[in-house]
Amino acid sequence: MTAVRSYAAVDLGASSGRVMVGRVGPDTLELTEAHRFANRPVRLPEGLRWDVLSLYAGVLDGLRAAGRVDSVGIDSWAVDYGLLDADGALLGNPVHYRDARTEGVAEKVWASMPAAELYAATGLQYAPFNTLYQLTAAASTAQLAQARRLLLIPDLLTYWLTGEQGTELTNASTTQLIDPRTGDWSHAVADRLGIDLTLFAPLRRPGDPAGLLRDRVLEETGLTGPVPVTTVGSHDTASAVAAVPAVDERFAYICTGTWSLAGLELTAPVLTEESRAANFTNELGLDGTVRYLRNIMGLWLLQECMRAWDQPDLADLLRDAAAAPALRSVVDAGDAVFLAPGRMPERIAEACRASGQPVPGTPGEVTRCILDSLALAHRRAVEDAQRLAGHAVDAVHIVGGGTRNTLLCQLTADACGLPVVAGPTEAAALGNVLVQARAHGLVGDRADIRRLLARTQPLTRYEPRGDTGRWREAQARLTTR
Repeated sequence: MTAVRSYAAVDLGASSGRVMVGRVGPDTLELTEAHRFANRPVRLPEGLRWDVLSLYAGVLDGLRAAGRVDSVGIDSWAVDYGLLDADGALLGNPVHYRDARTEGVAEKVWASMPAAELYAATGLQYAPFNTLYQLTAAASTAQLAQARRLLLIPDLLTYWLTGEQGTELTNASTTQLIDPRTGDWSHAVADRLGIDLTLFAPLRRPGDPAGLLRDRVLEETGLTGPVPVTTVGSHDTASAVAAVPAVDERFAYICTGTWSLAGLELTAPVLTEESRAANFTNELGLDGTVRYLRNIMGLWLLQECMRAWDQPDLADLLRDAAAAPALRSVVDAGDAVFLAPGRMPERIAEACRASGQPVPGTPGEVTRCILDSLALAHRRAVEDAQRLAGHAVDAVHIVGGGTRNTLLCQLTADACGLPVVAGPTEAAALGNVLVQARAHGLVGDRADIRRLLARTQPLTRYEPRGDTGRWREAQARLTTR
């Protein structure tokens, strides 16, 4: 009989981090929270920065609280990085992807390599914060001139834990410097745009060993070595998609939280001009799969509104939103106008006013506008992905924090005209844990992982209500503006 083993999943989000402990066996998959800590960016005179030292302290505290584990894995958000000097010391706090330094940078990049050529080579949708644009923005800085190594955020924390440097592939695929057909660096793109690929450590793939916890880390956490660190899908979306409990390949997924990442799992990228125009991205996932998806602003819209409203009770907001008129006003949830923090209720009102729609007046009405808009964006992404990839689906899986928002899940089923299966909520942490368990031989392939999730995790099914005609009308309203 195979013993149950324990794995620590360090799962870092844009607003909080946590260390989760997963217990895995042939018919066992249990997840508990060891420690949760805030992730508070800091606005310095030079711009918006991550407090990465506080994050690392939270990781150490979490490993101390986790107790004995058989392995550790780290996932986080994408695109951001730390720079190290020749001695391996960090050169300043990593820049936050919402920092304004990349404004206008894309146009400079496209002057050297047109957007269509860049997409055909890397398959990555345009986003102003892609690592490529960040590096272009930093090209003339003293900090980049001093740098001898660039480590993406999970790889930076892994380096501090183990002393070993690497670049995990699923996260590297968000830099816009990876060829999704080969799973390797695109030297042609880097050379043309003046990016020095020697800054990056060698590529690692999910399941690869990433070193052992250093002696000093063992002392600080109270753990008894050796404790290996295992490479996981270090982009949190890659880990979350690995934890979609689908029964076959005919599914779409929506990873919900601060962002909504909506799309398909494919075996090959879609690099057509039509795909680029639709703003779909081809990021890499577990076992060489492609996460073909569109980035949607997500529950960030509601989070920012709640911050402006001094954090009202979410249950009250959702009750009022459910009672508000459906599809009275909608906004484009992918519009970059909503990217920056601050004044979110006013910006939503301005967008409704500019498009000739009724302006939502109460917090409940604004919340309904946001959730209707997200459901509509989910519908558009799922429909477009199927058409562009030639890959039909029978169900939509929602994973991540948005699974707790029952109104959003039901509206998504209504908008898509497809059943929605919601869960697991902690998908990124579960995917992290299961890749570690697979590296240790406790689970098999992706299908085995998904069967274990379906057997052990609580899932909720939402059936679509009514026809999708009113959603088509709302979509037409946005399209014709």
